[in-house]
Amino acid sequence: MSDSEQNPGRGRRLLVGLRQRKRQGWRRVKSAFFPVLLAALAAGGAWSISHYLIGHAQPFFAPIAAWVCLGFGPDRQVRKVAELAVGVTLGVVMGEIVAHLLGTGLVPLVIVIVVASLIARFIDRGILLTIQAGVQGIVIVALPVISSIDGASGRWIDALIGSGLALLVAALTPGDARRRARELARGATFDLAHMLNGLANGLETGHKRKILDALVEGRGTQGVLDEWSEVVRNAQLAVRISPASRYYLPELAELKHASLMVDRAMRNARVITRRAATAVEQGPAPQEITHAIRLTAQAVKNMGEALGQGKSTLAIREELNVVAGMLSPRSYDDDWRWQTLVIIMRSLVVDVFQATGLSAQAASATLG
Repeated sequence: MSDSEQNPGRGRRLLVGLRQRKRQGWRRVKSAFFPVLLAALAAGGAWSISHYLIGHAQPFFAPIAAWVCLGFGPDRQVRKVAELAVGVTLGVVMGEIVAHLLGTGLVPLVIVIVVASLIARFIDRGILLTIQAGVQGIVIVALPVISSIDGASGRWIDALIGSGLALLVAALTPGDARRRARELARGATFDLAHMLNGLANGLETGHKRKILDALVEGRGTQGVLDEWSEVVRNAQLAVRISPASRYYLPELAELKHASLMVDRAMRNARVITRRAATAVEQGPAPQEITHAIRLTAQAVKNMGEALGQGKSTLAIREELNVVAGMLSPRSYDDDWRWQTLVIIMRSLVVDVFQATGLSAQAASATLG
């Protein structure tokens, strides 16, 4: 084996990482396309209302308020949009008052941040409300020339129009709190399956470079896993205060549990890959091991499809049962390298079993 295969170097690791980031980036673009398009149309609509109906020559704050309130997220909770709407409008109004009374400069800038933020904290506990109140106040005081042609009242009216339109859009296009969690479940499990297939390719051919490529990919998945966990947690909080969405809670609980177990499975996969990179230096792995890894990858991918569609993952257990029957450490008593790999593989399979909702005890029992 050549030195270049044993030590792929920073350049190759960077290339593998960039390929993975491209896959993840396209997933984010696909998820954000419609929300961004809708927010852009709302921003354009807010500008048109202020310009053509109200008669403002430069309705700068109307599209800004609409975009800030709607953003690019696929799940627009009316409460959060309302928080932002109040924050934006409050910030603009307070900025206008401070600029009118004190003018511009350092002192007015500090005052508007303090006053707008404290009023926002009094109105509601929302963090976004307070941040936007301060930001919009800063914009008014620090950049007083913007939209000055329409006068002071014009700016806060524009902000009110943009915020109001954003709130209307959010109310008319209710989001499913499970949607983003499902998308991340599919993406995270796809990443794990892709890594396992890369590992199987390296073990089958005896190429350490391919195994190290799989390890680089595995290390690059933590952000998606963390986001999945965070999104599920936020969705659970949002659903609990929305009686109409309470029936989402069981599925969100399943997605939360699955996110924890897939995270553990990915960590085990990284350990397996590091072990494999050393073991393969003395030759390719036994065919049964590579086959078991491929079957596990397929089961993980199928599980991700089920989670992404809100379907049952019970059928995945049949696929994993086949893998469990192939992972007997006693079959490799004559070679500790592969025996160690199989033992860690068993832990990964237990994690995936648990991601389907099986208890830890029952999952361990499937391996004998």
